[in-house]
Amino acid sequence: MKKLLLITGMIFTASLSYAQKTFFPTKEGTVLVYKSFDKKDKPVNTVRYTIKHVVINGSNMDITYLCESADPNDKQLFNDEITIHQKGDILYMDMSNFINKAAFQREGQIPPDIQITGNNMEMPMNPTVGVTLPDANVEMAMKMGIINMKMSALMTNRKVEAKENVTVKAGTFDAYKFTSDVSSSAMGFKANSHSVAWYAKGVGMVKTENYDKKGNLQSHMELVELKE
Repeated sequence: MKKLLLITGMIFTASLSYAQKTFFPTKEGTVLVYKSFDKKDKPVNTVRYTIKHVVINGSNMDITYLCESADPNDKQLFNDEITIHQKGDILYMDMSNFINKAAFQREGQIPPDIQITGNNMEMPMNPTVGVTLPDANVEMAMKMGIINMKMSALMTNRKVEAKENVTVKAGTFDAYKFTSDVSSSAMGFKANSHSVAWYAKGVGMVKTENYDKKGNLQSHMELVELKE
């Protein structure tokens, strides 16, 4: 199930003129590289995000970037283009972006018969510690032979927990700590987990941690390289 559904904090970026109010750099060509690890600290995959296009219209902004995922042996798993929307002081992230599409790729491509629905996850550009954020959800359905497979995830109790320094391979960052509870279901199996993600102004996500219902660390991801 963990290979089928992976809720993670994604990496999003924005323009230098927005540097004082947004989390994310928006210079086209910027590259952010992340590595994921399992509960035994064993590498799981590497994800590379490259900013392709940035379109600014007043206080609104669309950010399109190329996502490239590879396994621990650097074998490419899949490529995908994702567009993130900023409207005023709120960033809207399509929850379909949080599906681990590498688990369903066929010859490097995402099958066209996958149906994904859900709402947008909201994230404030200028968060206040202690604030509770709206819930977010995603559902996916696809047919695999004679089997109709369904998956879903619901993120609740989303909070801005704290502001603190976080050190990863790419450096030390002054970041906001976001937490949430995740209830997921895949092929009849259900699981509850707790997610923690740190975001830094002008950088985006720098680290995530996922815990099971007993509080045991199950996986983590961190920024290992940033090239502008």
